[in-house]
Amino acid sequence: MTFSQLSEYFEKLEATSSRLALIDILSDLFKHSGKEEIEKIIYLTQGRIAPFFQALEIGMAEKTVAASIANAIGISKEEVLKLYSKLGDMGAAAQQLNSKLKTQNSKLTVGEVCEVLFKIAKTSGEGTVGKRQTLLSDLLKKMDSVSAKYLVRIPLGNLRLGIGDPTILDGLALAKLGDKGKRKFLEGAYNRTSDLGLIAKTLWTSGLSAVEKLKVQVGKPIRSERCERLPNVTKVFEKMLPEETDGTKGTTETKGVHATPKFDGFRVQIHKDVDKVSMFSRNLENMTHMFPELIEGTLKQVKAKTAILDTEALAYQKESEEFLPFQETTKRRRKYDIAEMAKSLPLKAFVFDMLYKDGESLIDKPLKERSKILKETINGDDILIPAPGEIIDDSKKLQAMLDDSISKGLEGVVVKKLDSKYEAGARNFNWVKLKRNSSGELQDTIDCVILGYISGKGKRTAFGAGALLVGIYDDKKDEFVTVSRIGTGLTDEEWREIKVKSEKLKVKSKPARVNSLITPSVWVMPKIVIEVLADEITRSPIHTAGKIGEDPGYALRFPRLVSFRTSDKKPEDATSVKELIEMYNQQGKK
Repeated sequence: MTFSQLSEYFEKLEATSSRLALIDILSDLFKHSGKEEIEKIIYLTQGRIAPFFQALEIGMAEKTVAASIANAIGISKEEVLKLYSKLGDMGAAAQQLNSKLKTQNSKLTVGEVCEVLFKIAKTSGEGTVGKRQTLLSDLLKKMDSVSAKYLVRIPLGNLRLGIGDPTILDGLALAKLGDKGKRKFLEGAYNRTSDLGLIAKTLWTSGLSAVEKLKVQVGKPIRSERCERLPNVTKVFEKMLPEETDGTKGTTETKGVHATPKFDGFRVQIHKDVDKVSMFSRNLENMTHMFPELIEGTLKQVKAKTAILDTEALAYQKESEEFLPFQETTKRRRKYDIAEMAKSLPLKAFVFDMLYKDGESLIDKPLKERSKILKETINGDDILIPAPGEIIDDSKKLQAMLDDSISKGLEGVVVKKLDSKYEAGARNFNWVKLKRNSSGELQDTIDCVILGYISGKGKRTAFGAGALLVGIYDDKKDEFVTVSRIGTGLTDEEWREIKVKSEKLKVKSKPARVNSLITPSVWVMPKIVIEVLADEITRSPIHTAGKIGEDPGYALRFPRLVSFRTSDKKPEDATSVKELIEMYNQQGKK
């Protein structure tokens, strides 16, 4: 397949506002993709040249890309930047300018384009910027205008197609298995490997049976298991240890629940392969280079040749011997001055689960057994701190742990079923989080995604936004649904930050995976995750979260921004509709 043909498909994908249409277009694209190129096409559709977890970033700045376009066309960089400022999209600027070259139906293949993009990503050392600029410029000279549009968006990390991983899986299932409903047969492998390209290549070359046999591998992150919510300890025992027919709670094997403090840091999955350590965030980003102290701790403390650990990393203040809040911890997510930050803001990681050891996947073993293996594997508690949890069979004891955790400034506790497997990528009641309580009611924040903003009046015109339209994720439909407008509680600095963060994500029309009855002044690709606190959850006819037919949806009353969570959460990790409805039903219950 030529890159020009792929770009025509991208043009169709960008133009649609229907998720079903997206699936059909993707399916047609995949049907016309050969087994030698399907893997590359999947990554390019994700706006990348490799899986998210692979530390291979093209990472070109806007000015460098503008210079590449200018050199290819034979104009000044300033002219390119001027047009970019007017259009708000470097891809659109490249398309308009590249039309002057009058290149028609470029014959460059997907493989040839990827080869050059790989060269750009791997270029390093003296003169890197100039070398990358030349490579991209030479490629642009051979491109037609539509191809140029999508090519320049890739090194900028913003393809603007609005396609989620579940939608790509639907497209693969429809193309190869004849039914998008068969996505479930591909999801298990995706949850174990986090690599859509690998799944597609395996499906194309060896069939579904080979996909289902794909195993956990050190170096490829396992998609994180996540928690549901319950309002109090009584509900936890009712839900996790239902009464048996004889009136007893649970069974001999599962008597009690497993509980650990809930730490307010960021999720880090640590992979050890003999003397090599890799680390990944919850949203599959490779963070290995950011945390040298965790590498040191893993090599010193993990008594296994190969291992995968699920941890929560927190910044630690040596002088006061206390762990710092998330806002401080997140300062460690940076690309520069890493050694200095490691000294001034060192991290420790609480290891709460073990998923792999010495060549054997542990995810199908019960939690009780995984905790035992964890204890045996982590030596000491210097940098990696074993947190295997404890078994609690009484609600009063669980309440005491919750109160103790909160008194120490932690978020609360996480409670798990003793006999549960590690269900990669799942969110269910095998894991439940209990957070701060007040008068028996759950007071919890909600992770929302910015979908657009409404123009402001008065001094807010300087920020370009007077209110935010925010939504949550409907994982059943793979779409974002509206839940609130936020116009208060933000400082001037926060409005400015939103303006900067959303500038590159603005789109002309409603993104395909957004379901909204409200039309904001400006639509934004659903990428920015924020933490929101509200007084309560109400029913609203104008919001689409949980809305069915003429019945009203769910909405937040008096919402206000708490923090930005984009650094550690993907939009698909935002609060789900199911969670929001559970929270609504639990309001006011003792």
